[in-house]
Amino acid sequence: MSSDADDDGETRAPAARVDTARIEQEMEQSYIDYAMSVIAGRALPDARDGLKPVHRRILYAMHEAGVTSRASHRKSSSVVGETMGDFHPHGDSAIYDALARMAQGFSMRAPLVDGQGNFGSIDGDPPAAMRYTEARMSPIAEELLADIEKDTVDFSSNYDGRKQEPDVLPAAFPNLLVNGSSGIAVGMSTNVPPHNLGEVIDATIHLIDNPDCTVEDLMDHVVAPDFPTGANIVGRNAVHKAYKTGRGRLRVRAEIETNEDRIVVTELPYQANKARLIERIADDVNEGKLDGVRDLRDESDRDGIRIVIELKRGANPDVVENQLLESHLETTFGVINLALVDGQPKVLDLKETLSVYLDHRREVVRRRSEYDLAEAEDRAHILEGRLKALENADEVVEVIRDAEDRDAAKTALKAAFDFSDDQVNHIVAMQLGSLTSMETAAIEEEYEEVQARIDRLTEILENESELLGVIKDELRDIKEEYADERRTRIIEDTGEVTDEDLIPQEDTLVVVSEDDYIKRMSLSTFRAQNRGGKGIIGADLKEGDRVSSVFLANTHDYLLCFTNQGQVYKLKTYQVPEMSRTARGKSAVNLLDLDDEEEIEAVVDCENLEEGAGRYLTMATQSGRVKRTAVEEFGNILSTGIRAIRLEEGDELVDVELTDGDRDLVVATADGMSIRFDESEVRPMGRDARGVGGIKLEGSDRVVGLAGVDTDDHNWVLTVTDNGYGKRTPVDDYRQQSRYGKGLIDIKTNDRNGSACAIDAVAPGDHLVAMSEDGQIMRTPVEDVSTVGRNTMGVIVMELEDGDSVASVAVIPADRGDTDDDES
Repeated sequence: MSSDADDDGETRAPAARVDTARIEQEMEQSYIDYAMSVIAGRALPDARDGLKPVHRRILYAMHEAGVTSRASHRKSSSVVGETMGDFHPHGDSAIYDALARMAQGFSMRAPLVDGQGNFGSIDGDPPAAMRYTEARMSPIAEELLADIEKDTVDFSSNYDGRKQEPDVLPAAFPNLLVNGSSGIAVGMSTNVPPHNLGEVIDATIHLIDNPDCTVEDLMDHVVAPDFPTGANIVGRNAVHKAYKTGRGRLRVRAEIETNEDRIVVTELPYQANKARLIERIADDVNEGKLDGVRDLRDESDRDGIRIVIELKRGANPDVVENQLLESHLETTFGVINLALVDGQPKVLDLKETLSVYLDHRREVVRRRSEYDLAEAEDRAHILEGRLKALENADEVVEVIRDAEDRDAAKTALKAAFDFSDDQVNHIVAMQLGSLTSMETAAIEEEYEEVQARIDRLTEILENESELLGVIKDELRDIKEEYADERRTRIIEDTGEVTDEDLIPQEDTLVVVSEDDYIKRMSLSTFRAQNRGGKGIIGADLKEGDRVSSVFLANTHDYLLCFTNQGQVYKLKTYQVPEMSRTARGKSAVNLLDLDDEEEIEAVVDCENLEEGAGRYLTMATQSGRVKRTAVEEFGNILSTGIRAIRLEEGDELVDVELTDGDRDLVVATADGMSIRFDESEVRPMGRDARGVGGIKLEGSDRVVGLAGVDTDDHNWVLTVTDNGYGKRTPVDDYRQQSRYGKGLIDIKTNDRNGSACAIDAVAPGDHLVAMSEDGQIMRTPVEDVSTVGRNTMGVIVMELEDGDSVASVAVIPADRGDTDDDES
């Protein structure tokens, strides 16, 4: 069977022409056609009227149906149906979504639809079904369509050729800037922010008066976008960039009222979803990412936004506000001022945007004037004929009476008085009553008015400045009728504000327990007592937990937290939660990524790790090893920590000191032994090194502490024992030896004293803070502790309850903190 025959044996006619095309070329051209259809026909607004086709068609359909601001509301489903049936052959949901957005006061700066019913909310609630809502044009929307019947814009056939639709609306105000626009096309997107109507009109008038003005000149009038939800734009630089280039990123910040116990949000950034925002804040509070919040509630009503955030007692409102701004209450609006100009997408600066609109408006007024002039001239021609007929009333009446019929009368009148067809038609249709003197005067008055209108319209069309004057007058009228106050404020950009900027610099005591609960307390909480007191409660520990360490740090300092397993973690002191004396603290696992069985053993207050040249972290292990590592090696500590020292099996890190390379090191053991040697005997090593021998231990003895002694700054070595006894011994009593010797007796350890637990170098004016395992804490001047030699028992420093023992000792230098010695 021939290839030209079908299955029934019938012969098919060969194609008249067969074109060969490469598939990549066909796909490319088809995709370009599709892209241009989306760009020009759906996604991007026209720079002249600021509308996308769907919005333009909705408004025109309402105009055609008479659903104006003076008419009663019409069911939204009716408006959508007429728009879809006559002009926009797409899904009804897309049309209704566009209509609903034009009715949302929180989306549009000047809503174009007056809605009745539920058109959605700032909480992200969708509009009610279109059968339940009603709509009509808002008064300002009518200004976009004003004079459309006067041939002011071009029309094209609708999708099925039954009707004509406007290519653009006359637009009596710059709607693109006033209401903004957003959309995603193929390979491009637009995001034009809304503006204040009065400011935009002022800038347009300035451009008319000063065609050579700069963008900076126009920005004297349009200071920044003006969002319908108010809020604040942070800084002017991004606004200037957006207006000069058509692109920019604006920081939009909520309006916040802050006091000691609450934060109240009264305005939200544009396009923020209030319900989702509150949900995210609540999630952060529950997950511990946002501290200090006690309660969160939405008190918003028809009068405006009101989100109340109640703060916990002792929370810093500025810090909580900063955290809220960083994560929730400040957004970025990306400006992309992209619109269609002559059917082509173009990114416009502020002047170009207004210039395109002004060119459009000039054309609209010109065409309207031509239309009105033609009508006025036609009317004047008729009136001239009527006046001529009145002047010759008797002859006209006689000619008409002598004619056989109307047509004969018209022919005779044209021959006798040189009337035109239009004039003679009106004359024949005149009633006898119009021949009265009063009617004659009225016609003469109308003729004078029409003639004056002709003169004015002619002047407008022949004189560019007169035409521009009309545009300015009409813009001023719209401003007077519809403009309102600016809602969005511009606040200065003070740079990125961190939590640290909001935390006052002060010395605090940081307490860590064996179960790794951690907290900080203001140093002023603890006033000095006389030696030998019980102190006051410093922590209310959970059952089975014990205090492991206490140390002094400034809120802005870095803390290096060393664990018994040789890992080191970094955090700022202010990140440790500030709590009351009796509070247990917060689990350190919320701040540090600690492994199981890993406990914080030593904490070093290191003011600035990046400026650590010439400084070292000197470590001592339980087995007597000592290691010195340059501070700069700890400048980039991961959130999971890094290794500070490599430990042998069974060994643990027990103490760390910040040294400068010129100190002597004193290593102390639990059995009361100590050794002093020059820091230089321990050469600097990397973080992965094990260190060198510092002291030889006998039996079950173990290292409990390390002191870095500077003979220019320190007068004594302070030693404290488990049972609360201690002593000051002159530094010179500890003769310098070579490292890794047995050392000398530092303090007697017996049943009364217990084992040695802490050692430190002190000077006049320093204060001692001792904390027991059960959470008692006491502060006393070091000079209250007796000065005695080595190999002595010392005096009682802190009175302890049965079963309690000293857990940790911290020294407050004389130049830090309150040194008031009155008893608390």
